[in-house]
Amino acid sequence: MEILSLVLMSVVAAATPLLFAAIGELVTEKSGVLNLGVEGMMLVGAVVGFAVTASGGGAVLGVSAAAAAGSAMAALFALLTLNLLANQVATGLALTLFGIGLSALVGRGFIGVPLDGLPHLAIPGLSDLPLIGPLIFGQDALVYLSFVAVAAVAWFLTRTRAGLILKAVGENPAAAHRLGHSVLRVRWLAVLFGGAMAGIGGAYLSLAYTPLWAENMTAGRGWIALALVVFATWRPGRVLLGAYLFGGVTIAQLHAQSAGVALPSQFMSMLPYLATILVLVLISRDAARIRLNAPASIGKVFHPGG
Repeated sequence: MEILSLVLMSVVAAATPLLFAAIGELVTEKSGVLNLGVEGMMLVGAVVGFAVTASGGGAVLGVSAAAAAGSAMAALFALLTLNLLANQVATGLALTLFGIGLSALVGRGFIGVPLDGLPHLAIPGLSDLPLIGPLIFGQDALVYLSFVAVAAVAWFLTRTRAGLILKAVGENPAAAHRLGHSVLRVRWLAVLFGGAMAGIGGAYLSLAYTPLWAENMTAGRGWIALALVVFATWRPGRVLLGAYLFGGVTIAQLHAQSAGVALPSQFMSMLPYLATILVLVLISRDAARIRLNAPASIGKVFHPGG
C-alpha cells in the first residue's frame, strides 16, 4: 500500500504541470488562436517563479510572478499575431525559442541553489489514512488549484455568456464582430490566460516537482500539453484525463528503469513522447470528430477592418 501510494503521488505530480499548461492552451485555442509557444512560456514561468521564491519572496509571490511572466510572454505573442497579423505558427515557434534562451540567461545565477519544495497539506486524522490520505489530503496547493482551474474552465465555457462569446469568436470571428463583440479583446484575454496557466505549470516544476532550476527542465512538456488539447478534443474533462494518462506513462517508465527492465534507458525515456504520437495518430483517424469539436477559425488571422 505504501509503494502504491508513492506511485500514485508521483503520477499526480507528473500530471499537474501538463494539466495547467493544457487547460490554458485549450482556452486560447477556443478563441481561435493557436499558440505553439507553451514550452517557452513554461520555462520562463519556471525560472521566474524559482528566482522570486529563492530570493526570499515566498512561494505565493513566486507562483504569482510565474503567472505574470507567462502572461508577459503571451502578450508578446498576442501583439505580434493579433495586432500585427504575424503568422501564428511561426510566432509560436519563435516564442518557444525565445523562452528557452531567456530562461537560460535569467537562471544562470540560480543553478544549484537549494530550495524547499511547496508544503503539502496535513490534516490530522485524514492525511494519515492508508492510500487515500496522502493522495487526497496530502497534496500541495497547486495540485488542488489545477483541479479548480479545470472545473472553472468547464463551467466558464458551458455556463456563462462570456464563455459562449469566446467560443463564438473561435468559430466565426467575423460574425461575432458583426454582432458587436470585440474579437481582439476576447482573443487577447484568452491568450493572456493561457500564458498565465503555462507560467504556473512551469512554476510547479521548479517549486514542487523538482524544487530546483535547470535549463530546459520542461523537457518537452509544453509540446505534450499542446497534444493533450487535441487528445481531449477541446474538452476540459478530457484534458484532466489525458494529463493523468500521460503523467502515468512518465512515472511508469521511471519505475521500469529502476526495476531493471532490460531495455535501453533512452528508449524508456522516449515512452511519454511515443505515447503522445501514438494517441495523436489514433485520434486523427476520426477526422469527423476533430472537425466537430475543433474551433473552426483556429489559427486564422482576423482584422476588424478586413
